[in-house]
Amino acid sequence: MFEIGKMQQLVIRRINASGALLAERENPAVTLLLPGKQIPEGAGPGTELEVFIYRDSEDRLIATTAKPRMLLGEVALLTVVSVTEIGAFLDWGLEKDLFLPFKEQRGKLKPGMKVLAALYLDKSSRLCATMHISDYLKADSPYKQGDKVSGTVYSMKDGMGAFVAVDNRYFGLIPSQELYSRLSVGDVVEARVLRVRPDGKLSLSNRKKAYAQMDEDAAKVMKAIEEYGGVLPFDDKADPETIRLELELSKNAFKRAVGRLLKEGRVEITPHGIRRIK
Repeated sequence: MFEIGKMQQLVIRRINASGALLAERENPAVTLLLPGKQIPEGAGPGTELEVFIYRDSEDRLIATTAKPRMLLGEVALLTVVSVTEIGAFLDWGLEKDLFLPFKEQRGKLKPGMKVLAALYLDKSSRLCATMHISDYLKADSPYKQGDKVSGTVYSMKDGMGAFVAVDNRYFGLIPSQELYSRLSVGDVVEARVLRVRPDGKLSLSNRKKAYAQMDEDAAKVMKAIEEYGGVLPFDDKADPETIRLELELSKNAFKRAVGRLLKEGRVEITPHGIRRIK
């Protein structure tokens, strides 16, 4: 049985003007075409090949020795080739671009954009892409608390945070309370595993541990002081939301950074805010 969307070992039964006719060893009577330009040099009847099976532009089952950037049920970061009146098309490493229907898109797409998408079979058994990838992410990652990971942001939700596909395979979430930098869908982020939830999903932070983050936070505060002409118009008693909006820091992180600067003698706290010491 030919498996659409997967790599499969098939045998060349014979070769004609169109290409090689491939079949399973146990079912040699049923064949599909491998175009002539895809036949490896020296291959002939009896040669076993690993091929990917999909439908061509005329909706016929066909094989290719090229391996696409993702197989059925997998997720990958792909480039938008074109956007048409019927949907978008993505470069997935094959001659025929991958169709991304409008209903499977997130946001407005433009050629050249990179999108995280999963490969699925539609009702007509055609391979298509979807940007609604939650159901395709796994919750059995090898990571544990404290590990560093990399992933792609695929959704942002107010009050929840940034949803991240870790390794483009595993479910991760940077909760709102850990989100102190502006992220957008498609951003690749480096993060730290805060905990592995009972269901296997990963809670993440894109901030380093407090002691390692302090230097960067102190530099961010000093930059803000410079931008305000030498006096930041609020101190560490300011409203947490003000601190978050101005500096993309939590109040605790801000207080630690200011404490570092005070200890180093680089700033002082005045009735008007935090002043740079010249």
